[in-house]
Amino acid sequence: MNTHDTEHTMALTYQAICQGERPWVALGNFMNEWFDYAVDRRVQLIADPLTLPEKPSIDALHWAAFCAASVEWLCARYDISCPAWVYHSAYSLPEPWFDSPGAHKLQVRQRLIQQTPEPFARRNVYCGNRMFANKYDFAEQYQQHATAMSTAPSTSS
Repeated sequence: MNTHDTEHTMALTYQAICQGERPWVALGNFMNEWFDYAVDRRVQLIADPLTLPEKPSIDALHWAAFCAASVEWLCARYDISCPAWVYHSAYSLPEPWFDSPGAHKLQVRQRLIQQTPEPFARRNVYCGNRMFANKYDFAEQYQQHATAMSTAPSTSS
């Protein structure tokens, strides 16, 4: 059950980033909604387009592209119809952006280029493939594995 007043939609997440919230804190709030608090309202979490600042900084443009790519990736992953706003050209970067520790190193950039999902790479955002690791899916998979192991017949003599 959701016990907070405001759902952290992607539009509000992006707005919080533009207002100075640390991006991964704002995105973490969105992820809590998506993966737990508002699973039944996922379409509403992504329905509203992002509102770019009047004169967006390069950082604001980076995070707009990241947020749009995130929505497209999540929609594909969870079989949800993707809202049309994510395909607007404003959410694509003219130059590659590498968002990862060590991204100044060539080998890190090469790994990011190889591992970044297509919705991000198409927008010139290179961040790898672990940004939406879902702890809830992991916990469920772990529990299923543990249950299977505890009910498996013993092979020891």
